[in-house]
Amino acid sequence: MPELPEVETTRRGIQPFIKNQSITKMVVRHRGLRWPIPEGLESIVKDQTVHTIERRAKYLLLHCDTGTLIIHLGMSGRLRVLDNDNNINKHDHVDIFFHNGYVLRFTDPRRFGAVLWTEKSYEHHPLIAHLGPEPLSDAFDLNYLHQRAKGRTSPIKTFIMNGEVVVGVGNIYANEALFMAGIHPSTAAGKISKKQLAELVDAIKKVLEKALLAGGTTLRDFRKSDGNPGYFAQELHVYGREGQACLRCHTPISSIRQAQRATYFCPQCQPR
Repeated sequence: MPELPEVETTRRGIQPFIKNQSITKMVVRHRGLRWPIPEGLESIVKDQTVHTIERRAKYLLLHCDTGTLIIHLGMSGRLRVLDNDNNINKHDHVDIFFHNGYVLRFTDPRRFGAVLWTEKSYEHHPLIAHLGPEPLSDAFDLNYLHQRAKGRTSPIKTFIMNGEVVVGVGNIYANEALFMAGIHPSTAAGKISKKQLAELVDAIKKVLEKALLAGGTTLRDFRKSDGNPGYFAQELHVYGREGQACLRCHTPISSIRQAQRATYFCPQCQPR
């Protein structure tokens, strides 16, 4: 699943081609995504200009003249900028044509993504209004996380993956940040010391920043907007490395299931 670094990498990839460009037409081949693409959206966006491209959590926001296109990549979605609309494949659900000749194509084999529209402020959209702070912003700091963690009995990994607590800390990056901070993923959030929470905040920011610099994590479903993969996967310390030696202490990496997700950790570096 594309996570925050992959979505931000996509935003940066498409921005130079579509910012301040007017939409000449939109072609919708399949409306049945996670939430159906609104009827008549093609007419609504025609001749509108995309002024800015923003990201909030894993949502891409294309701010136009009278509203905002909200795009979510879901589990397998991707956006590419093409020179034309040739070579259309089965899972190419939406094409947005621009005055400069480029086409923004939304592809989603599993159809868990979304292409929506709002004329109101996007901050109040029901998919976005409840979200926590961005992990790389100043709003996500020790004091904030300490207050949110007080009294919480949920495992820390599940806690930091909760989008109402902080957005964009997906499974891969939660595993990596907890390893960096030396915290066992099953520890109750409310039982973690303030010192460890400070280390965790710092680790989350460092892991995400490193992933952004690397262009996102390469997984089977993700490709950058130019068609090339990200390269952070080769730097993973625990994720997907069950049974392999810890790169720090050489103890075999362990794996458990949490909230139907695989969790990886080093029993030596991340004691209970």
